[in-house]
Amino acid sequence: MNEILRAIYSSIIDGEQKVTTAKVQEALDQGTEPSAILNEGMVAAMAEVGKLFEEGEYFVPEMLVAARAMQSGLAMLKPYLVKADVKSSGKVVAGTVKGDLHDIGKNLVCMMLEGSAFEVIDLGSDVDPDKFVEAVHQTNADIVAMSALLTTTMPNMKVTIEALKAAGLRDKVKVLVGGAPLTQQYANEIGADGYAPDASRAVATAKSLIAA
Repeated sequence: MNEILRAIYSSIIDGEQKVTTAKVQEALDQGTEPSAILNEGMVAAMAEVGKLFEEGEYFVPEMLVAARAMQSGLAMLKPYLVKADVKSSGKVVAGTVKGDLHDIGKNLVCMMLEGSAFEVIDLGSDVDPDKFVEAVHQTNADIVAMSALLTTTMPNMKVTIEALKAAGLRDKVKVLVGGAPLTQQYANEIGADGYAPDASRAVATAKSLIAA
């Protein structure tokens, strides 16, 4: 990894937003390949952040500031990635289910996915099952990622899966679920394809669902 890419990598891990944008601009000015900035600088940094989180070195606040630094760099890089036709890891429609207004966990998952080169369509919180269906229709998404933070809203995940079935879309898309009250057992019961207890594992699970 060259010096400028290492600087981008370090600035994301340290959550230094201004440094990240400055270094991304510098790398672009130097003629560094956008794909190298993305993969060696950003994706590698977010993978390391995920690892630090799993090892208990980082907590949610550190992950959030790192993800924000990554997003600020990614915002600058996106036009160049489009021009260079850099392939995304996959397309994810994400949202917190109907009746649930919690979005910090879902936002973090979206940022971490973007940091791993996924294209994310974030529907926000309190998302109606029909809205998930419509988004899958319009975007040809590979994955629907649903979050619920309340035991009372968890059943709306199953309702959304049934709505995807009714629309004839269930076979075309993988369903990934997560949120504090959820378990692997619950994910199995409602017929989800994957379950992730936290943001870093959501990325690993999304990658394995795409690979499968």
